[in-house]
Amino acid sequence: MGMLRAENLHKSYGSLHVLKGISLVVNRGEMVSILGSSGAGKSTLLHILGTLDTPSAGQVWLNGQDVFALPASALAAFRNKHIGFVFQFHYLLPEFTALENVCIPGWIAGEKKSVVEQRARMLLETMGLQGRLHHKPAKLSGGEQQRVAVARALINQPDLVLADEPTGNLDSTHALELLQLFQELKKQFHQTFVIVTHNEALAKLCDRQLLIKDGQLVRHQDQQIVI
Repeated sequence: MGMLRAENLHKSYGSLHVLKGISLVVNRGEMVSILGSSGAGKSTLLHILGTLDTPSAGQVWLNGQDVFALPASALAAFRNKHIGFVFQFHYLLPEFTALENVCIPGWIAGEKKSVVEQRARMLLETMGLQGRLHHKPAKLSGGEQQRVAVARALINQPDLVLADEPTGNLDSTHALELLQLFQELKKQFHQTFVIVTHNEALAKLCDRQLLIKDGQLVRHQDQQIVI
């Protein structure tokens, strides 16, 4: 069955047919990469899997829930609880500290403030940022900002983390650090990742590589990687 399942996804914007019948299954604890050239439909697929966009046709299930059968308010709550997002640009709120940025999705979910803050501190410490908790984004390096963004994605203990070009705005050193962090999170928390990337090194560290070409899945490659 798989934790995440998509069936026959299509997406059109006017006359532009971006996704042309994509089906896939992702199991709990897997790290799956999605590769493809610009315009192939990678980010569109990721946004639909994350319920940030709706398909023109097809269905997505997460933990057995047909996500697009939910009304808008229920879908927003489901997304906040079950899905974490990491983007190329960190989208940290500049007026808040690293700790506050990580806490915000938990506070939105209505969890007790002190519980959320304790979990945020633990995540930031796991990522080596214990000395940067009260720094605002402008005082953090690009790599530090991305690690804060990863902690924010994990704060609600989501079933699934979706990452869109997470190393795209990082130099090679910080990109390698992020790859190692994803591996650690997979081991430590049995975290499930679906990652859109142009970074071949990151793709090869994943359990599977999916290749999209012209809106269709053309390769489904198993990787024998010891993590």
